[in-house]
Formats: sequence, C-alpha cells, structure tokens
Amino acid sequence: MPTECSLEPMLFARLDGRAVVTDFGGEAMTSDAGALLLGATDKAIALVDRFAACFSDGRASARVVHEVDSLVGQRVFGIALGYEDLIDHDELRHDPVLGAALGKLETRRPGCAPLAGKPTLNRLEHAPAGADRYRRIGHDPAAIEDLLVDLFLEAHAKAPERIVLDLDATDDPIHGHQEGRFFHGYYDCHCYLPLYVFCGDHLLAAKLRRSNIDASAGALEEVERIVARIRARWPRVEILLRADAGFARDDLMAWCEANRVDYLFGLQRNTRLVEHIHGELAWAEAEATASGQAARRFADFPWTTLKSWSRERRVVAKAEWMPGCGEKGAKVHHHAREKSGLAALKGASAAFGGSSSNGAIAATVSLLGTTGTISKSMMSFHWVTQRCSSAASSQAMSWNTRQRSAWTQLPMYSRPSGISRPRSRKRR
Repeated sequence: MPTECSLEPMLFARLDGRAVVTDFGGEAMTSDAGALLLGATDKAIALVDRFAACFSDGRASARVVHEVDSLVGQRVFGIALGYEDLIDHDELRHDPVLGAALGKLETRRPGCAPLAGKPTLNRLEHAPAGADRYRRIGHDPAAIEDLLVDLFLEAHAKAPERIVLDLDATDDPIHGHQEGRFFHGYYDCHCYLPLYVFCGDHLLAAKLRRSNIDASAGALEEVERIVARIRARWPRVEILLRADAGFARDDLMAWCEANRVDYLFGLQRNTRLVEHIHGELAWAEAEATASGQAARRFADFPWTTLKSWSRERRVVAKAEWMPGCGEKGAKVHHHAREKSGLAALKGASAAFGGSSSNGAIAATVSLLGTTGTISKSMMSFHWVTQRCSSAASSQAMSWNTRQRSAWTQLPMYSRPSGISRPRSRKRR
C-alpha cells in the first residue's frame, strides 16, 4: 500500500512568542555539515593541495574523472568526519556537502557520481613509492614526511623557546587476515603497532608497523629526521623528547646526549630500582601514619642496567604512601634523569603495577637528559650536575651557585618522633 505523504507545513501552539512549525518539504539532507568548516579551514592552509602534491599521477588526463587532489581531499575529509572505511564512500560519493567542501558538485562524465567510489580510492591508498606501469598513481614518502613537520613549523608566528616531542606506540586492531598480522600480548589482540610523534596537538610523524617488533623500532631515525628539520628553521630552540618505558633504549638516549636533546623516558619497575628507595618508602609510611595524610619522599641516584646501557644515568624516585590502605597504600615512582631546563616533568611518568614483600608497589621510572638549565617546576627533585655536552657550560654560568639556591627552595621534611632514618640497601 503506498504511503500517503503530506508536504503541507503543520502549525503548533506558539512558544514564548515564537511559531512552532513542522515542514516536510526538505530536499537532500546531511548530518555532516561540519565538512563545510573543514573545507574553509583547508582553503586557509592549503593542506589538501600540498598533500596531493606529494603524489604523482601517470594516468591519461583526457580520461581522468577524479583528479588526485580530489581523491586526497575526499579521503582526508572522510576520515575527519568519522568515515574510516572505504566502503562508506559508495554513499558519500553522492553527498552534496562533501562535494561542496571539495568544490565538486558536478561530474565530468554523464552517469558518474561527482566524487570517487571505493575502487578508485583503494588505488590511491595502495599507491606505491613512485608510479609504475600498472599502478599509475604513486607517492613520495619523503615529501609527505617533510610536509607534516613544515605544517607544524608554519603554525608558529615565531620560534618558541622550547618544545616537547612525544613518542608513542599504540595498537591498531586488525579484524581480518591482513598482511603483517601478528598477535600482541600487551594489547591482547591482533594488531599493527604504529609509531607516532606529536608536539602538542600537531602530528609530526606516523609510521605503520607490524606488532612483532620493539616499541622503539625506527624511533631513532624519525627523531633524527624531525629534529634536524626543526633546527634548520629554529636553531636555538630547546627540545625535550618524552616517552614511556618502551623507548628507554641506549641508542636513542645516547643520540640525545650527543645532540643536545633533553629526554624524559619511563623505565619499567624492577627489584634493583625498588631497593634504592627502600628507605624513602619507610619514611613515607611513617609520615603518613603520623599525619593521617598521603606522604611523599623523593630521591635520586645514578643507575644503569646490567647489560643494555653503555653508561650510568640519573634516576629520580618518588615514594608515596596512602594512609588507611594497608600494604596497598605503598606507591613508588622513579624518575631517572640527567637535569633538564624544560618544565615538562608534570604528568610525564607512567604507573606500573607490581608487588613486593613490602606490599603492593606501583613503580614509575623516568629518564631525563640534560642540556644545562634549571626549571622552577622541578624544585621538588634533586638536581644533577652532569651535562650532555661542553656547550652547556656556557649556558649554565655558575652551576654550583644555582644548585645551592635551588636547594633552599626544596621542601624540608622533619623526621617523625621516635623514628630513625632507615638505611637503603646497597645496589647489587
């Protein structure tokens, strides 16, 4: 039975002096009107055009219906709107708002949609590094890598004093039998393990990798390339490299020390590290018991692994005890570092759960490299006198004077009555 439709508007009771009307005469509708804002933003920074310039098109121009810049823009806007799968574009190719954002409301050939469908976009995504006889669309990997860094540099009117580069490896779950499919025990799924480099909200690098590799695989090459391009534009900027325990590798830390790059890396908790803060943990427990509030203690010490590191590095530790939680109230945080002038310690460490004979202990260890200045936000930590290069001495001026003045601002902890200072065990 055919549906009886009425296009006449319906009037309802007025509300606060305004008419309430329902109208059924609407034309094509979309829920993705935000694409128009994306299109306006793209016109300001020319992201799609510059990204498309990293591709080469060997197709016969007279037979081309969808140009490379249109394909790139369609894919970029589609992902930004939440359409990750190419199959979604079998419908999106007819979307008037997406077409308006890309400037394609009409098609070149009768019978074709204004935008490309899944097969055409699939050829773009599988474009090789350089076009060949059978795949006419190719891409330039180096140009794409440089574009991401250039967009970050152009977003600043002037060079900042310091920047923080965050390294991260995360999971990209796989739901089929794609090439390079491996099971990752930490994420408990079959996935890829892409590498990302961020500076604030700016993406500087994204590398798709298999998951049967170390989290830091390829990180040194990416950091070296990004730092070189940043310093070519901003030669005096201070750079801090920040990452979790998966990136605390000797080759990456040694490169930072040799190239005036500060670093703050997490370290996985182990019994040798916990032994160094045994005394601080006992003090924190005594203070928490006496005051009824959480107590924290800080310590720092030189430390190295048994085999994998080429030298000792500074470790800063925080021992925290939460009252009223029994043995579960013990928390241990380590920050292994070598003094930095960048105020980036806050929130930089990650927590790892564990247990020991002293109760449940969560340990965080971080490595911090140095170039030679002091940050007031780090006054709750012990200072380190080691430097990465001789060039830092000209910046440090009177290091001993700064160190003494820094100590005067450290919080003083009084010993609880009746409690003697416990001795830390010697390192094995």
